[in-house]
Parts: sequence; C-alpha cells; structure tokens
Amino acid sequence: MFKKSISIMIMVAIVFGTMLTVTAQDNDKSYKMWEDMMFTPDNAHLKILGENMRKHNQKYHKDGVYKATVYNITTGPNAGKIIWEMGPLNYGDLDKRPAVGGHDEDWRDNVSPYIKETSTVEYWKADKDLNNTAMLDSDNSKYPILFCRYYEVVDEPTPGLRTFFERTSKTVKALSGVNPWGIYYNEFRQGNLGRHIVTIGFSPNWADFDRDVNWVENFNKVNGENSWQNQMDLYSTTFKNVWDEVWVYDKNLSGD
Repeated sequence: MFKKSISIMIMVAIVFGTMLTVTAQDNDKSYKMWEDMMFTPDNAHLKILGENMRKHNQKYHKDGVYKATVYNITTGPNAGKIIWEMGPLNYGDLDKRPAVGGHDEDWRDNVSPYIKETSTVEYWKADKDLNNTAMLDSDNSKYPILFCRYYEVVDEPTPGLRTFFERTSKTVKALSGVNPWGIYYNEFRQGNLGRHIVTIGFSPNWADFDRDVNWVENFNKVNGENSWQNQMDLYSTTFKNVWDEVWVYDKNLSGD
C-alpha cells in the first residue's frame, strides 16, 4: 500500500475561495500551465484518428508552448480515453494559439470526426514551490508512465489543505533516488466532476511501481514522529473523494 504507487502521486483546480492562497505564488506570471482535453476515440476508426492526429500535431503543435503531448489512460474510471495536452504555457499564449492557416479546419475535418465524445477541457497550473520536477525535460519518453491521483476537496473551509501537500512534497524530495513528482491545480470549477487537484508521479517504466520507498517511515522521519497519523486525519477531513489513473505517453500521436 505504501510503495511508490501510493507515495509518488500527480497535475489541480481552484474551487473554493480558501484555495486561492495555494496558487498566489503564481501571480508573477512565471507559472507553468497545461491545457488538457480528454476525449473518447471512435474505436472503429482508431487507425485513421491516429494518423490524422499525428499529422496535425506534427504540423501545428511540434514544439514551444503549443507543443502537443498525447497520453492513453490505462486505468481508472476513464480507462480507454485519450488525453491531448498542450503546453506548458500561460494565459497570454492562448491569445496567439494556432487557429488560422488551416489549423481549425484540419482539426474539424480530419480529427474531430473520429472522436466520439469530448469529456472535458481543463487548465492545470503547477505548484512550482512544491513540485519535484526539475529533472524532467522535453523528452517525455524518459518518464512515459504517469501515476495521477485526483482529489476532490470538501465543500467547506480546509485549513489543512496546504499542510497536507507540503508534507507530501517534503517527503518526496527527501527520498533516495530520482522521484519526479508534481501537484497541479485545476484553474476552473468543474461542477460535480470533482477534479480539483491532481498529483502526478512520473515513472520510467512499470517496474518502478514495485519499488518500495518505505513511505510511512520516511514520512515520519521528515515531518516528525507520528506525523503520518496526523496526515491521515487531515486526509479524512479535507477530501471527500480520491481516485487514481495511470497515463501512458503515446509518442506516435504526439507532436514530438
């Protein structure tokens, strides 16, 4: 239970006024944000969708702030769906995003017809102070498996929210080895979807999930004796739903 698959969690939304302080540090415009579109492919035309999406991404989303990265969701309630992700970018970049010059027409005519449903489009902002992602670079194939844990925050003040993730971040950074991990806030309210916050652990392969990092022992060592029990108390009072997904990088469909 306390192996890396539990301890190295993932990308979050500001849903309540009490959460504004969590992202106040991003007001200097140096933040990193990603646009994520989750959709259900038409499985009867997967080959055509793949070919056309790759051509689209290679032409319009190959690099820079508009670079597209594609993931297949392999576990959880959204298994079988696809994530199309653009970034990292900021809001100002969205005003100059690819649209003219055939971009929108290409997506409309060659990609969209092979998508059965778009579940949601979200903007996830990284917490640069808590994240342990400095070792990541533009080569997504180095850490192609993402362990995502989504958190739905309770509908009331949550004074322990920041403390919960600060402790987690502190422990991740103290672990031996290389442990890329990040926390991300969903910028817009999601109604009853509950996708408020996500933590992401980046793994080089599936075997990495077997690595036991002695999470509880290290947590108490870093945060103080019996701090794990207090963390569990915070967990039960701060979140009303938590679930996991695993994303696998699809190099063939991405703009790389």
